Amino acid sequence: MDSTTDRFDTSRFEASRKRLASLAYRLLGSAADAEDAVQDAFLHWQAADRQQIKVPEAWLTKVVTNLCLDRLRSAQSRRERTVAWLPEPLLDGDPMLGPADSFEQRESVSLAVLTLMERLSPVERAVYVLREAFSYSHAEIADILDITESASQQHLHRARRRISAARRGGGGGEVDPASARRIVEEFLTAASSGRTERLVALLTDDAIAISDGAGLTETLLRYDTAQRIAAVARAGFTPTPAKRRLAGGTPAVHYALVNGAPAVLFVLGGQIVGAVTFDLANGKIATVRGIAAPTRLTRLTEAWREHEPDKPFITQW
Repeated sequence: MDSTTDRFDTSRFEASRKRLASLAYRLLGSAADAEDAVQDAFLHWQAADRQQIKVPEAWLTKVVTNLCLDRLRSAQSRRERTVAWLPEPLLDGDPMLGPADSFEQRESVSLAVLTLMERLSPVERAVYVLREAFSYSHAEIADILDITESASQQHLHRARRRISAARRGGGGGEVDPASARRIVEEFLTAASSGRTERLVALLTDDAIAISDGAGLTETLLRYDTAQRIAAVARAGFTPTPAKRRLAGGTPAVHYALVNGAPAVLFVLGGQIVGAVTFDLANGKIATVRGIAAPTRLTRLTEAWREHEPDKPFITQW
């Protein structure tokens, strides 16, 4: 092929890059891994006899999906995801969160659903994402995954059932943005002032809190009673000299939307050093996630630096 053809074929791939990255992110829950999968797909595209590819979008979707399935099935990936895995958070507006036209599409990229999809087999996860987020037909999914249409339908039914059964606090529905912000503000105020009763009142009966321990622990830290969550919140949101030394200074605390959910971000010198996200259900907090491992905050920081933030909740934490 001549250079003109190569440039044309490269531009055809680039036209699909954002969609492929969004697909890979939903399948893997990691922006960094998604970018790697898309780059691997580009190498496959360059090596292929592209004149024989009738529908490039379909071919690339199949390649990226199966590259992601290979990653999910690998022994190393299974070990890593079992021990201390959390989805990588993304700031709202990140193109990797698209498409986001329907509730199902937005929900499929929420941290809640990305976490729940860990309960699915790799094939169930792929069927769920392809159907719910990208509206592929069962015939198209069958071709992508080399399964039958009947098998695709069965995988989708099981995936939906497992995700529905695992929801906390009767969750599922979208929350009014103003109400979400108010609940988070009340939580932050109660936590920083040590008001345990108010903290407990803001939590659902089955609320949980999860932390990656800033990447310093080999397993996730989990708290599964309202009293324990309140105690952890009081300790976590109360500034101390030791915490400031660990953070490298005195961060500002900002409100933001992360993967469509309310969050507070700890920002120091343009760098996000911590994120706390909230899943809401029936006007209360069902899940709190603390994410501070630097490897999980890289893309979030990059997006934040291009973002015009509101006035911080707390100017100096």
